[in-house]
Amino acid sequence: MSKNSGQVPADKLALYKRLIDAHPEIELKGGLKLPYTSFQGNMFSQLTKAGVLGLRMGLAEREAFIAEFDCGPLETYGTVMKEYVAVPDHLLEDTQSLLPHLERSYEYAKTLKPQQRKR
Repeated sequence: MSKNSGQVPADKLALYKRLIDAHPEIELKGGLKLPYTSFQGNMFSQLTKAGVLGLRMGLAEREAFIAEFDCGPLETYGTVMKEYVAVPDHLLEDTQSLLPHLERSYEYAKTLKPQQRKR
């Protein structure tokens, strides 16, 4: 079977879409290669090419999430993403349990300085 041209795994994308659809204020952006969510230009969730969901959180929330779910920071393209946690697969599959963490990530994004669009 051939690779899917750099797109994220379809099953993980479906789970991510289900999560985002469960929150009426959040819109999925970025298409099939780099699906993400953002608020005022600040990305707060993303699905990596490997199919790992990352959520951006403040320090206290990040530390609590990592301790609760025995996970670590999000790594993508060989880089540790500052302020992001890697969501374990079992949690990505449980929309209702993951939704409050997405909400915390969204609320954190609202505290960040809006990004200026580059032209």
